[in-house]
Amino acid sequence: MLFSLTHLVPLAVAVYYADGMHYKFLVAFVTTFFAGLCLWIPVNNTQQEMRIRDGFLITALFWFVLGLFGALPFLLTELLHLSIAEAVFESVSGLTTTGATVIADLSQLPKSILFYRQQLQWLGGIGIVVIAVAILPMLGIGGMQLYRAETPGPIKDSKLTPRITETAKWLFIIYISLTVACAFSYWVAGMNEFDAIAHSFSTISIGGFSPHNASLGHYQSPTIWLIASGFMIISALNFALHFYVWRKLTIKQYLRDAEVKTLLFFLLMLIVFIIVGLWAYGVSDSLEHWWVHGIFQSISMLTTTGFATTTFHQWPMHLPIMLICASFIGGCAGSTGGGVKVIRVLLMIKQGVRELSMLIHPRAIMPVKIKNQVVSERVLSAVWSFLAVYVIVLLFLVIGLQATGLNMITAVSAAIAMLNNLGPGLGDVASHYGSIHDASKWIMCLAMLLGRLEIFTLLVLFSPAFWRR
Repeated sequence: MLFSLTHLVPLAVAVYYADGMHYKFLVAFVTTFFAGLCLWIPVNNTQQEMRIRDGFLITALFWFVLGLFGALPFLLTELLHLSIAEAVFESVSGLTTTGATVIADLSQLPKSILFYRQQLQWLGGIGIVVIAVAILPMLGIGGMQLYRAETPGPIKDSKLTPRITETAKWLFIIYISLTVACAFSYWVAGMNEFDAIAHSFSTISIGGFSPHNASLGHYQSPTIWLIASGFMIISALNFALHFYVWRKLTIKQYLRDAEVKTLLFFLLMLIVFIIVGLWAYGVSDSLEHWWVHGIFQSISMLTTTGFATTTFHQWPMHLPIMLICASFIGGCAGSTGGGVKVIRVLLMIKQGVRELSMLIHPRAIMPVKIKNQVVSERVLSAVWSFLAVYVIVLLFLVIGLQATGLNMITAVSAAIAMLNNLGPGLGDVASHYGSIHDASKWIMCLAMLLGRLEIFTLLVLFSPAFWRR
């Protein structure tokens, strides 16, 4: 029922631009609202404490059910000619902030549909479940179970404020503030009001949707690309860290955080690799091309945003492959980014270094530390378990996509892009995902949900132990 209200915003956009889409969004609003009402009425007087398994189930169902109902405006728009699989794909891609699209030509779409795509990503960025906890006190009971299930990263038990409702509200306030700042910066840099708001939604959410076919390359403005790069990095940082910086009014927390330093180190290494590659293979004679596009695409792909300023898939093959693989790192825990998360990569590196040292000093006691704090063996074990399952799921996704007829490059890049919530792929999906079989799209929808819920939150529902009393 809450989600149905979000259809009223693009409805207002449709009325403002008189694009004839107001009726479609009204139908979507009424359908979604009454579907929710029918589910709510039988249990509206039920008062029961939620268990942690309820938190996992509700989180997974939120993304699944809202992904289906979010597809209604796309299905009702005759201009798009989308199948059910394609409409659901576009909706799930938006809500999971993946940024992959099945729409080949965005230039002919009504403004309201373009805005709706961006709005889906904005909602998905902060996490629909966390927003629900922030604005619905009735979900305050048992809210921590939902918060743990939704918040990405290996360390999920810490709260910013004593009450989960207050925590979610502060995250929401920070998220809105960053969105407003980003939109204003885009507008000052030369975007019109519509594009500035639309791109701020997908930048802060690290989504990558754009109202233009050429993405941010539509503008040919290094200033806009620089602004986008800055906000992509900010959005890839832990929002808990933003909260502490906001409260303390100092940026020292950023400079002291091991995860932030690791992210910046990986970004620097990737930028150097891409720029040297562009220079060595003579992709362009322009020094500006190497620096501007090399830096932007490195930030966009590593943070799993998926914006593009150029047709990077036409670069020498090892460069786009490197960019796609960089998305495994993703953003920091507690950010809107996808991927494995920087903190997990950092812990894996530290544990690998420890194992090498223990080969030389087998009797030494060498705990893994982050900021002089010892990381428990349980957390390290969970990180390696996550990585193992991540790789196994990726292999199954690649096999499944190949079974639907996709070639190796397309299947592998698409599976990585979907699981990491990145968006752009290679091969047949370099430009868009509209040309592939519907069976491939259903598999990719599952991959996007697995990536957004960090695999275990969804896979646990398929465990027999989960359903036992």
